[in-house]
Amino acid sequence: MKPVAFDYERPTTLADAAMLLGQSNGLSKVLAGGQSLGPMLNLRLAQPDLLIDITSIAELTAVHDSSDHLEVGACLTHANIEDGRIPDHFGGLLQRVAGRIAYRAVRNRGTVGGSLAHADPAADWLSALSLMGADAVLATPRGNRAVAVADLALSSFTTVIRPDEIIRSVRIPKLSAGARWGFYKFSQKAGEFAHAIGGVLHDPARGRFRAVIGAIETAPIVVADASALFGGRFAPDMAEGLDEPAVLKLLDGKNVRDDYIRHLALVALKRAAKQAAAP
Repeated sequence: MKPVAFDYERPTTLADAAMLLGQSNGLSKVLAGGQSLGPMLNLRLAQPDLLIDITSIAELTAVHDSSDHLEVGACLTHANIEDGRIPDHFGGLLQRVAGRIAYRAVRNRGTVGGSLAHADPAADWLSALSLMGADAVLATPRGNRAVAVADLALSSFTTVIRPDEIIRSVRIPKLSAGARWGFYKFSQKAGEFAHAIGGVLHDPARGRFRAVIGAIETAPIVVADASALFGGRFAPDMAEGLDEPAVLKLLDGKNVRDDYIRHLALVALKRAAKQAAAP
């Protein structure tokens, strides 16, 4: 298959990109890395009248290091993060996630913002950045607005991003030196999308004990206070004390009924907890 005919624009500023979006009446698509959009165009699952290539907008690859968070441009590639080309204030968590996305050829082109905007429930960044309490900064004709990544996806491939908005950057809260994390995903083989994702983050100095359950065919489940799932404490044996009925109830709330997915979600969360609590 080949794409339907479309017009192509490559703006060099966010203002120009926003103008093009506003003029397209919802019939345009934004191209960043193209690792998801490209196949959708070829299969004609996406049939835009206009393709807006944002890879020439310099500010979308900028990195800003502030006192309490790191802000990375939406067009920063997975490979940039994997290779340590941004400051690591996260105990290696971002590099770990980036280095296990698909294959190197995909990581060379795929972008953080593109992954979030696509909102594939099995994608790594949607779960990982939700776990970290990150915000997506959206550029709009009305100015910037921030949306918690945990609130970005409504369901599979559906987000709160409006037709005239573009993800500009992602603000990621820094971790303290004593923070511990675990991030585990099930894939049938290396490079494939996850069948289940579990994540645990414990940063007592900043008052964080979070968990995420992802790749459940809808938006991830984010637990802002995960202490109740693990007996109220962060300890070496907390994985064995996971409150499985409470996790299953969370899955029920997302209408996840498949026994296989439910079991994988439990195991992924346990293994993430073991990673986080390991000496």
